[in-house]
Amino acid sequence: MTREIADRVEIIFRDEILPRRADYDRAVDVDGDLEPGFLKALKRRAFAEGLWNMALPRLADDEPGTRLTNLQFAPIAEILGRVGWASEVFNCHAPDVPNMEILQMFATPEQKARYLAPLLLGETRSSFAMTEPDVASSDANNIATRIERRGDRYVVNGRKWFATGAANPKCSLLIVVGVTDPGAPRGRTHSMVLVPKDAPGVTVVRKIPVMNHVEHVAPHTELLLEDVEVPVENRLGEEGAGFLIGQARLGPARVHHCMRAIGRCEVLIRLMVERAASRRTFGTDLRDYSSVQDAIADSRLALEQARLLVQRTAWRLDREGNKLARKDISLIKIAVARAYHDICQRGIQIFGAMGLTDETPFAESLSQARAFRIYDGPDEVHLRTVFRLEEKEGDGLNCSKDYLGRA
Repeated sequence: MTREIADRVEIIFRDEILPRRADYDRAVDVDGDLEPGFLKALKRRAFAEGLWNMALPRLADDEPGTRLTNLQFAPIAEILGRVGWASEVFNCHAPDVPNMEILQMFATPEQKARYLAPLLLGETRSSFAMTEPDVASSDANNIATRIERRGDRYVVNGRKWFATGAANPKCSLLIVVGVTDPGAPRGRTHSMVLVPKDAPGVTVVRKIPVMNHVEHVAPHTELLLEDVEVPVENRLGEEGAGFLIGQARLGPARVHHCMRAIGRCEVLIRLMVERAASRRTFGTDLRDYSSVQDAIADSRLALEQARLLVQRTAWRLDREGNKLARKDISLIKIAVARAYHDICQRGIQIFGAMGLTDETPFAESLSQARAFRIYDGPDEVHLRTVFRLEEKEGDGLNCSKDYLGRA
């Protein structure tokens, strides 16, 4: 089944999405049309053909889409990763997919009817508001936005940024992380609430340029929340469960980001091969220089290692869940970001000056790859996680006794 679905997605990508790249860029960047007519038509086709919500393995029987496991979704995500907006055609785009996933897992029936159902149909968009400009948000315990209970309502005050997609006019829902009980034990201080974007007190401050570029469709957004009131019924999950829900969200989100990045890297490597075969310098074909051969071979080596690690992580997520796959998730977050970054750097060297321009995807990809090492937790946090889990898994072993010294 998975191969058949991937083949159908490939056909739509090849025949309908790839030829529309320039049309999409012109519509979004020049005309300011964030959802051009041809994109709406492609969405309707994908929905009608059942190629919809493929990144949501928890789809209920009455929810629209194709229920695939994380591992089954991997080759499809790679196809979609070749062009940035391709995922939106199939309602498989971030941040809505991980937001829908936690709504599936933790929302009440009433919350699902109001907030999840429109997202599943692609009728609206959502944003996850966690990171803050005034604290080191890589340590989630630092998140300072207050969610204070007053009777049957919560009052939210704080400033958020890098709330992806919040400035899109179609975004109607903010999932806000904040402190509900500052005196609670560590890990139980924070909660999440569902905030309609049009609630009084919500201000979209700006779209944040990242690496000197402003993303228009899913902009990294700064928000100001001033005395924003929502009913207690808008709390997502239990009070104090914010970190637990956040981890449930970030597992699949990180895996899907890695899958899409691998798809983009495939494009970059193919471009490197074609460039090397078509250019000559100093009387020699570029492909005959050992440095070029090594650059392409090293890129393939790194990508295949990363792909297998991502697929194993997806398999573990499906079988064991986020908690037991925690080390694998950190490993792929580090490995894919590094591979992506290095492939971009090699490609730019092979393309020369052209690689620095918008005539190739390398400059944009390098920006994405560098940001990848910060988003969803910086490398250093994931390295520390891997180290601590290595220590924990080694408890009770004594390899020094068994393997050191002469027999």
